[in-house]
Amino acid sequence: MRPLPGRVEELATAEQTVPRVGGLSRAQRRRIIQWVIGVLLIAGLVWRAVSVLSELDSNPAFWTLLLINGLVLGGVYALVALGYTMVYGILFMINFAHGEVLMVGGFAGFFTLQVMFEIGWAGGGSAISALAMLIVLLAGIGASVLTGVLLERIAYRPLRNAPRLIPLISAIGASFFLQYSALLIFGVTPHNYRKPAIIDGGWVIEGAQPIFISRSGVFIFGVSVLMMVGLYFIVQRSKVGRAMRAVSEDKEVAALMGVDVDKVIVFTFVLGSALAGAGGVMLGVQNTVMRFNTGFLPGLKAFTAAVLGGIGNIPGAMVGALVLGLLEAFGPTVLGFPNQYKDVIAFLILVLLLIFRPTGLLGEVLSQEKA
Repeated sequence: MRPLPGRVEELATAEQTVPRVGGLSRAQRRRIIQWVIGVLLIAGLVWRAVSVLSELDSNPAFWTLLLINGLVLGGVYALVALGYTMVYGILFMINFAHGEVLMVGGFAGFFTLQVMFEIGWAGGGSAISALAMLIVLLAGIGASVLTGVLLERIAYRPLRNAPRLIPLISAIGASFFLQYSALLIFGVTPHNYRKPAIIDGGWVIEGAQPIFISRSGVFIFGVSVLMMVGLYFIVQRSKVGRAMRAVSEDKEVAALMGVDVDKVIVFTFVLGSALAGAGGVMLGVQNTVMRFNTGFLPGLKAFTAAVLGGIGNIPGAMVGALVLGLLEAFGPTVLGFPNQYKDVIAFLILVLLLIFRPTGLLGEVLSQEKA
C-alpha cells in the first residue's frame, strides 16, 4: 500500500507557503532577533562589569570571602537541583514541591538541634558536638524522605499516566499545601538556628589582609561534595542505579526485563528528598533562619541550576549549581548593584541560557522517546 501520497503533498505545500521575508522564515527571523537582543544584553553587562571593576579595590580577603560564599551557596543548590533532575529524568515532570521538602528537613533539623542543646551535646566537646550535628543532619534527611515518599504516593503516582500538565499542577498544589501547613504549625515567626560548637567560629589566615574561613562554610561544602559524589556512584555503579537508568529510558521495557518500576521511582524520590533534607539543614546553619516559606526561593534557584547544567544530567546539575552560586556571590559586586539584586541576576541567567543554549551547559540527558 502506498504511504499516503496526498498527505506528503499537503505537508510539502504547507512548507512552501510558510511566510518568508528576504529568504528567511518567520521562525528564523524570530531566532535572529532573540540572538541580537541577547548579545546586546551580554555586551551591556560586560561593559558594566569592566567599568565597576576598574574602580574596585583589589582586596584579596574580600574576594576570597565572596568565593567561599559562592561555593557554599552552590553546594546547597546542587543538593536540591539533583532531586529535580533525577525526578525529571525518570518521570519527565518538574517536582515543584521539592523546595518545600527542603523546608521540612530544615525545620526537623532545627527542632532536633534544640534538643541537642538542651541535653548539652551540641555545645559540648568536639566528639559529642560532631555526633549532635550528625543526628541533626539525619533528622532533617529522615523528615524530608518521609515527605518525599508521601508526595510520590499521594500526589504523583495516581497521575503517572495522565497528560504531562496534570502532574505539574498537582506538584504546584502540593507545594502550597506544604508551605501553608508549615505556616499553620510553626507560625510566621522566624526560627533561628544556633550553630553547634563543632562548626561555630572559623580560622584566620594571617597576611597583609587576614582572611577568615568559617567552619560552617567548610562543613556545608564538604558534606555537599561527599553527598554528590556518593549519589553519582550510586547512579552509575550500583544495581539500583542501573535500574534507575533503565526506567528513565523506557518504563515498559524495563518492567518486561524484571525491573520493579514503582520501587525504582520511590527510591528516586528517597534519594532526591534525602539530598534536599541535608540541604535544608545546611541552609539553616548558613542563614541561621528557618521560615515557612524558606524553601520556595532556593527551590526555584535549584531548578534554575538544573536547567543551567542540563535537565536530566546529574553532573550538569552539580556544575550548574556551583556556577549559579558563584554568579550570585560575585554578580552584585562585579556589576555594582546592591546585594538584593542577586535573585534578579540568577533568573536573568536563566533567560539568557534559554535564548542561547536551551539544553544547558552540559546538555540534556533524555531518552529518545522523551526528546
